Amino acid sequence: MPAELNHLEYYRLPWNYTDNGISWLEPTTLCNLRCKGCYRDPNGHGHKTLEEVRSDLEVFRKSRKSDCMSIAGGDPLVYPHIVELVKMVKEMGWKPIVNTNGVALTKSMLRELKKAGVFGFTFHIDTSQTRPDVAATTETELNEVRHHYADMVARAGDIACSFNATISGNTLSEIPHMVRWAQEHANIVHTMVFILYRSPNLTGEFDFYAAGRKIDPAALYHEAEWGGAKTLMAKDAVEMIRKGDPLYEPAAYLNGTARPDSLKWLLANRIIFNGEVMGYMSPRLMELIQTFSHLFTGTYLSYAGPKSAACGKLASLAGGLMDKKMRRVLANVLKQVRSRPATLFKPAHLQSLMIIQPVNFEPDGRQDMCDGCPDITVHEGKLVWSCRLEEMNRYGVFLQTVSKEDKSLLPPA
Repeated sequence: MPAELNHLEYYRLPWNYTDNGISWLEPTTLCNLRCKGCYRDPNGHGHKTLEEVRSDLEVFRKSRKSDCMSIAGGDPLVYPHIVELVKMVKEMGWKPIVNTNGVALTKSMLRELKKAGVFGFTFHIDTSQTRPDVAATTETELNEVRHHYADMVARAGDIACSFNATISGNTLSEIPHMVRWAQEHANIVHTMVFILYRSPNLTGEFDFYAAGRKIDPAALYHEAEWGGAKTLMAKDAVEMIRKGDPLYEPAAYLNGTARPDSLKWLLANRIIFNGEVMGYMSPRLMELIQTFSHLFTGTYLSYAGPKSAACGKLASLAGGLMDKKMRRVLANVLKQVRSRPATLFKPAHLQSLMIIQPVNFEPDGRQDMCDGCPDITVHEGKLVWSCRLEEMNRYGVFLQTVSKEDKSLLPPA
């Protein structure tokens, strides 16, 4: 049975269209891998010039406040000006986060990117990819690949390290192994993100329209056997996470545009000390962190650096002074210190677990998107959803969906 979750028990992140923790920049559509079910056109526009990228950044600067700038694609490490771009993002006031599959990352490139001001890496690694020289066929086997990149980044020093994995019905059962692996390496793995595979049966119940004209969505979104047959929801992932960590408890979320109770981004932060989970950050402490971040920096906090992530004891103490839930976490930390006094000065690590649920469809055809989407990008000078950019590229509009059972909802021609 999927986990029962009540969104009213969590802190609704105050991120919105113009004031958000993250923004999404795509300097290239080119990539050195091809993930099954990828929604980006491999024959797209290719590399943007640095001048075009700067123009996109100016749109963000005029329209949207953000803590971080996710540099994505395509794969940004194949972009020939990636070092200059990271420096540009840093100088314009954002934390540069490189979203990459990691294949093109070398030690020399990592040194250059650090010198340019890179704040963090988010590595997309999962079984939807066929990686060169990697024989792994399961998510659990891919933990060795994840560890390679986490260790590489840790050795470079003071760079945040996160991992994305797209999860399908075929790989859902492997989430507990990934959760436990991340726990074992909390000193170098700061975030694990589970992105649920988009609806695998796009044409089953709905017709698709672009500006009133019926179209075939298969021209954009290719169904893949890897995606499985089931549409996954956040509750499905929560059930699996709790098998890997029974203490798991979310703190914050973003709801959907169609449903206030849908959990489109579901965030949890656990505190790990001596390899054991002490507990999870409470909604109240999360609210205080976001509030004070915005008050003192002008932006909502998204990514934290390794030094901040090593302040789990401080978070437990500060939270315990004002919140009953955090006092239980603090009590667990103190119990650990009493039983193992030699660890008194060892850090406790904060580690984030995120679930992202992409667009899903209501029975009447309404599309439940992320309300306050952090992955907004720039298209022709306007802010649009990055996950549906190909719709804009091909049709100039976002597609509408209509239930095949109720033609009264057809959009006007």
